Amino acid sequence: MLVLNGTSSSGKTSISAELIKQKEIPFYHVSIDDFFNNYNDFINHKFPDEPVREIDHQVVSEILDDSICSVFYSTIKLLSEMGFNVIVDTVFDNDKRFNEFLDHFADRITLFVGVLCSREELIRREQARGDRQIGLVDAQFDIVYRFDEYDLEVNTEELTPAECAEQIFNYIKSNQEYSAFQKLRKRDGNLNRTLLT
Repeated sequence: MLVLNGTSSSGKTSISAELIKQKEIPFYHVSIDDFFNNYNDFINHKFPDEPVREIDHQVVSEILDDSICSVFYSTIKLLSEMGFNVIVDTVFDNDKRFNEFLDHFADRITLFVGVLCSREELIRREQARGDRQIGLVDAQFDIVYRFDEYDLEVNTEELTPAECAEQIFNYIKSNQEYSAFQKLRKRDGNLNRTLLT
C-alpha cells in the first residue's frame, strides 16, 4: 500500500495519475476527495431544497465526516485484501482520523510518502483552482505536515507530478524497507479537526 499524505492542492492526485500511467506495477487509486464529492453529489440531488432549519456546517461535519472517513478506510482495506496495490490519496487532518487509519493498517506493509509544498504556493494554488474552500490549506497546513517520519518525501513545488511519481516508483523498485508507517504512534487527540474538502 502506498499512502500519500499532503494538504489540499499539494499534488497527490496528479502524482497518483502519473503512477497509474506506468504499466509495470498496476495501481488502484483511492481518493478521500472522491468519497466526499460523491456524498456531496448525493446531498445536492437528493436532499430537500428547503430544509426545515439551517444547520451549521461544523455540525454537519461532526455528524458525517468521521463516518465517511471510516467507509473510506474500510474500502481501502477491502481492496488491499483483494490483492490490489492501493494508492491512498488522503489528508490526515486530525488525530482521530489518523488513529483510526493506524488501527486499520498498522500491520500492513505501507510506503508512507510526504507530498510537500510551501504554504505560500499551496495558498496560490488553492486560489487559482477555484474548486476549494478558501482558507482550507491554511487550516490544514500545520496539522498535516506535523509528521516527521516518512519513507520518502517529494516536493511538488520543485518537481513535476511525473518527476515525483518517478521518485516514488524508483523507491518501490529499489526494494528498500518501508518502516516509517510502522514507527508512527497514535496522536494525542488534541488537534482540531478541519474539513477535508
